[in-house]
Amino acid sequence: MKALRYLNKFLIKYKNRLILGIIFTIAARILSLVTPRLIGQSLNVVEQYIQNEITDISTVRHNLLKNIFLILGAVLISGLFTFIMRQAIIVMSRKIEFDLKNEIFEQYQRLSSKFYKENRTGDLMNRISEDVSKVRMYFGPGIMYSINITTLFVVVIANMIRIDATLTLYTVLPLPILSVSIYIISRIINERSRIVQEYLSKLTAFSQEFFSGINVIKAYNIEKYFLRDFDDLAEISKEKNISLYKANALFFPLMVLLIGASNILVIYIGGMRYINGQIEHFGVIAEFIIYVNMLTWPVAVVGWITSILQQAEASQKRINEFLEVKPTIQNLREEPSTIEGKIEFRHVNFTYDETNIQALKDVSFTLEKGKTLAILGKTGSGKSTIAELIARIYDVEDGEILIDDQPIKSLNLFDLRRSIGFVPQEAFLFSDTVANNIRFGEKNASDERVKEAAKNAHIAQNIEQFTKEYDTLVGERGVTLSGGQKQRISIARAIIKDPEILIFDDCLSAVDTETEEIILSNLQRISKDKTTVIISHRASSARNADLIIVLDEGTIIQKGTQEELMRQEGFYKNLYNQQLTEDQG
Repeated sequence: MKALRYLNKFLIKYKNRLILGIIFTIAARILSLVTPRLIGQSLNVVEQYIQNEITDISTVRHNLLKNIFLILGAVLISGLFTFIMRQAIIVMSRKIEFDLKNEIFEQYQRLSSKFYKENRTGDLMNRISEDVSKVRMYFGPGIMYSINITTLFVVVIANMIRIDATLTLYTVLPLPILSVSIYIISRIINERSRIVQEYLSKLTAFSQEFFSGINVIKAYNIEKYFLRDFDDLAEISKEKNISLYKANALFFPLMVLLIGASNILVIYIGGMRYINGQIEHFGVIAEFIIYVNMLTWPVAVVGWITSILQQAEASQKRINEFLEVKPTIQNLREEPSTIEGKIEFRHVNFTYDETNIQALKDVSFTLEKGKTLAILGKTGSGKSTIAELIARIYDVEDGEILIDDQPIKSLNLFDLRRSIGFVPQEAFLFSDTVANNIRFGEKNASDERVKEAAKNAHIAQNIEQFTKEYDTLVGERGVTLSGGQKQRISIARAIIKDPEILIFDDCLSAVDTETEEIILSNLQRISKDKTTVIISHRASSARNADLIIVLDEGTIIQKGTQEELMRQEGFYKNLYNQQLTEDQG
C-alpha cells in the first residue's frame, strides 16, 4: 500500500472527524452486543419456566417485555451512533476528494506545455475523476467499514470467549482459511484493477479525441472506422472488467460458505456440550448463532473492502505518477518582478525535444520598450517559437533571452506572463459568453471596457448582430463562430488586459485585407507605448513595425526597417511586391 501513504496527510488534516467516527463506531458496536445477550437471557427465562424453575407466568412475561424494550432502546441508540459515524467519516471522504482534486488540478496548471504534448487529455481527465473517485471510496466506505468490522470482531469474539472459550474456538476455525483466501484473491484484484483503470483511460482519451475531431471525421466519412476502433477497445475493456469482477465474485460465496460452516459447528458442538451439561442454558447456543450471524456481514464485506483498497492503491499509483512530475518551466524567483517591455535575444538556439527539430539557430535581436517587432517567414521557419520563448512557454538550451536587461529565468514567472497579452496562432475560446471570453484577459473589466476592446478588435459590429449580443454562448472551443470572429475575440481578450508586451501570432490569417487594415490601425494606436510582436505571413502586417526580421529554417536571413528591407533584394521585398500585386488584382 505504498502509493496510499501519500494520502496520510489528509487523514492528519481531518483527524478530528476520523477520531469522532472511531469513537462512535466502537460505541455502536458495543451496544450491538446487547441484543444477542438479551435474546439469550429471554430464552433462558422460557427454558426455566418449561423446567418449572419459574412458576409464575407473569414473571416470564415481565422479563420478556423488559428485554424487548431494552433491545429496542439499544437498537435505536446504536442506529443514532452509526448515523453520526457515517456523517463523520463519509463527509471526511468527500472533503478529502475535494482537496485531492484541487491538488491534482493545481499540479495540472503548474505543468509545462511539454507535458500536455506527451499525455492525452482523456487520460488526464480520467485520473482527476475516476481515479480520485476510487481513492474516495478508500477514505469513505473503506475506512468506515474497516473500523466497523475490526471493532465488531474484537467485541463479539471477546464476548464469545467470555461465555464459552471452547465453543468459540470451534466457531472461529474457518477464519484462517478466510485470511489466506483474501490474501490470494487480493493480489489478483490489485493487478486486474490496475489494468481496468488503464483501459478506462484509453476509452476516455479515445472518446475525447473523437468528439474534438467530429467535424473532420464527418467530412472524411470515416465514422465507421472510428466505431470499429472504439468497439475493439470497448470489447477489450469489457473483458478486463469481467476478469476483475470474476475475482471479486469469489469473495461473497466464500464468506457465506465459511459462515455457514461456523453455524453448523455452533449447532453441533454447542448442542453436544449442552447435552453433556458443559453449557448451562440453551440460550447460550442461540446467543452464539446470533453472534456468528453478526459476523456474516463484516466477514462478507472484507472482500469488498479489500477490492476497494486494491483499486484505490492502483488509482493512487496512477495519480502519483502525475503529482511527482516536476514542471520543466520553474518559477525561480518568489519576489515580484516589474516588467517594462524591452526584449533581447542573444544567440538563441532552440530544439523541440518531442520532434528533435531545431526551430531556432543563432537568433539575435533587440527590441526596445514600446517598439514594434514584425516577424515574417515561411511555415515552420520558427516564428511562433520566438513568441513562446518570450512568454517562457519553453526555456532555451543555448543562448540567452533578456527582458529589461535581466535574464528571463531570473524574473518572477507569473509576473512575466501577467505582463504579456498573447494571441496564439490557433484562437481558443471557452464554452462561455462572448463577454466572458473577452473578459478572460481581465476578470474585473467593466462592460464598457469589454465593448471598447471588442471595438478595437473590430468585432463589436458582429457581436451586436448576435441575438443575445455579448451574452451569446460561443459553444465549446468557439464552435459557433467563424475563424475570423474567434481570432478577433482573442485579440480583444489580449487588448483588455492592457499588458506591457503584446504578442500577435499570425492572428489575422482568417480575416480579409480590409478588416486587417482596420485592426492594424487600431493596434498601432493602442500599442503606442507597449512592446509589440507581430508574427505574420503578410508583409502588410509588418510595414509599420520599428524592426522586421525574416526567418528561414530558424535563421534570421533579413533584419531591418520597412525602408531598409525594401532597398534590399530578398524575401521581404519579393513577398511585399507579390502580395501588393495580388491585392490590386
